Amino acid sequence: MNVASALLAAQTARLERVDPLLPPAAVPPDGDVLTATLPGGDHVGGVVARVRYQPGTTPTLWSASDVVELHPLLGAAGGPGMDALLRELRRVVERAAPGADSACVVTWPSRDVAVAEPLLAHGFAPLSALAVRTDAGGPEPDNGLAVRLATIRDLDVALELELAELAFSAMVGAAIERPDARAVKRAALSANLEQGDPVWLAERDGAVVGLAHARMVDALPGSLSGTRLRPGRWGYVNSVSVRPDARGTGVGRRLMAVAHRELARLGATGTFLYYNPPNPLASVFWPRQGYRPLWTIWEVRPAGALR
Repeated sequence: MNVASALLAAQTARLERVDPLLPPAAVPPDGDVLTATLPGGDHVGGVVARVRYQPGTTPTLWSASDVVELHPLLGAAGGPGMDALLRELRRVVERAAPGADSACVVTWPSRDVAVAEPLLAHGFAPLSALAVRTDAGGPEPDNGLAVRLATIRDLDVALELELAELAFSAMVGAAIERPDARAVKRAALSANLEQGDPVWLAERDGAVVGLAHARMVDALPGSLSGTRLRPGRWGYVNSVSVRPDARGTGVGRRLMAVAHRELARLGATGTFLYYNPPNPLASVFWPRQGYRPLWTIWEVRPAGALR
């Protein structure tokens, strides 16, 4: 067994004890190999991948354009291993000299609290989390709301709700409200509706007050979703937005009760989503809906701010 394979096996064993919902540790993608030596002589490693998103593409609404992403192989080292690897990453970033629209990103299991201290010490912030829900849905609240599937004829009203969610998220998380956001969102949402992704609208007295946008995802070995989730068919909640004057009236709870029921009917054994821990609304709402963090996406923006 080579060093990388040994680190991968030890990392899988350690993280299985941290969180049984995690899939086995994934082989890192192609990139530049990074290694570090701990004081006791043990070695850790990882891969640094440079990702650049083109203007006008959907990822630019939730990510910096130039991303330096570290995929750690810590074995059983935990926090000290992450600290040693981040010291080496800082040297890589200094040589790369990324610009203002850049970020360093590390995605790591949320329950592995041993790595939080070194990540914070090196300037990372927990901007996003992938959260999962595996419980069966409960009864739907009866709050006088009608919920229906959106069609392409609802594009304009659905777009305004998604843009409102983007604007709020940009203040409290990883999202970025770029000048072309309306055009990018419109094109993506139009394609989602045309291909039949479930987008539910909540109406009160005939007026649309909220939206929940979802789709089905198969987590297969070797796929991107398979590196984050246990194998199976999952419902993915892409976005939920409630009109500001309707918040706190049960719109979000009603939408999610419908979404959970319908996604289960389509074969989902669980649901997942991304939310921003710094968001004072999302960080309260989603745990109440039965979600808990599985992975945390730690970021430094710009990348040059890495300590």
